[in-house]
Amino acid sequence: MPEPDRVLLVLATSTGGVGRHVQSLAAGLSRRGFRVRVAGPASTGRVFAFPSYVEVEIGPRPHPVRDLRALRTLRRLAADADVVHAHGLRAAGLAVLGPGPVVTTWHNAVAGRMGVVLERLVARRASVVLAASPDLAARARAAGGRDVRPGPVAAPLVVATGRNPGLGSPLVLAVGRLHAQKGYDTLVAALPLLGDAVVAVAGVGPLEPALRSAAPGIRWLGRREDIGDLLAAADVVVLPSTWEARSLTAQEALRAGRPLVASAVGGLPDLVGDGAVLVPPGDPQALGRAVRALLDDPVAAAELAARGRAVAAAWPTEEDTVEAVAALYRELLG
Repeated sequence: MPEPDRVLLVLATSTGGVGRHVQSLAAGLSRRGFRVRVAGPASTGRVFAFPSYVEVEIGPRPHPVRDLRALRTLRRLAADADVVHAHGLRAAGLAVLGPGPVVTTWHNAVAGRMGVVLERLVARRASVVLAASPDLAARARAAGGRDVRPGPVAAPLVVATGRNPGLGSPLVLAVGRLHAQKGYDTLVAALPLLGDAVVAVAGVGPLEPALRSAAPGIRWLGRREDIGDLLAAADVVVLPSTWEARSLTAQEALRAGRPLVASAVGGLPDLVGDGAVLVPPGDPQALGRAVRALLDDPVAAAELAARGRAVAAAWPTEEDTVEAVAALYRELLG
């Protein structure tokens, strides 16, 4: 009986969507008979339940000494794998310097000159680039990618238990890492337009102290395990990001039947279609007016939520995503 195929999944520092996607892949691939190992920073391993986790310190920014150590470890791990699949450009930039076929999933764009250099390295050396959104696919092709394909990132199923989180009503909810990309400064600036609404944000990240100081009226909830219940309680979900690919928060909101107001950036327009209200990024007036309009018009909010559910019904499921990745591995391995 042949040995099962060995897969090494690699990621850098993550507390949100990338880690959740890799966790989903690891579990789904293991169910399909693959031998899966996951490699990434110790901090990421503490957040997610990964099988057979190996600590490799791949930080959010380049660091010559740390990256050299990580590269040596990844080369050793890759020698014992049939396929290496790196998630995010930081992890991919090291993984493509190792042996064997390397699949990379591009989840985010990387800004600046070093980002351009990293994109070119990864695009040209990867066996296959999976892009989470059409704009990322275009970037990968422009950077010299030989085989660039769509790489849908399905949100893991979020279940509501029926417990009331007790935040009050009307509730405006945001979910995501407290990072500049998520545009929480725009949400803070929009607060005067939201009237009596309770505004709550679930997530952790480097901007937490500054945001708590700037907006003590927002309920900063930290990392939560009851996202399903928070979504069920929300009257409107907001996603004021400066850029997104295939946002898990947007997927979760539409699947939960919650009205969503999001920035018209990156892959979001293609993802949500007419199932959400899209506003210009960095425009607190537009964000505040759109949210307030839905709070003041329950009929319009319900109609938007129904359109969102219809859009979400056509998305690939978590199992569809795992099966597509497994099929790609089988293709590469012949």
